[in-house]
Amino acid sequence: MANTPSAKKAVRKIDARTQVNKARRSRVRTFLRKFEDAVASGDKAAAQAAFKVAEPEMMRAASKGVVHKNTASRKISRLAKRLKTLTA
Repeated sequence: MANTPSAKKAVRKIDARTQVNKARRSRVRTFLRKFEDAVASGDKAAAQAAFKVAEPEMMRAASKGVVHKNTASRKISRLAKRLKTLTA
């Protein structure tokens, strides 16, 4: 358990940051799920719309440090690839 005032403050800051990151990660997963559902249903227009929303959300999470930049880029690349095969 934290003993010093600065350590107690650090614990509070970590808890607050954890809550923010948890919300961001959940938000990203929601948008990815919407894209997956659109692709599964075969709805090209819905998939494109979901991709346009999911891509900036992933990159925002990467810029905030929730996910690594390369991880976000890799996931976006794979989503774009799946979208392209759906439209072809």
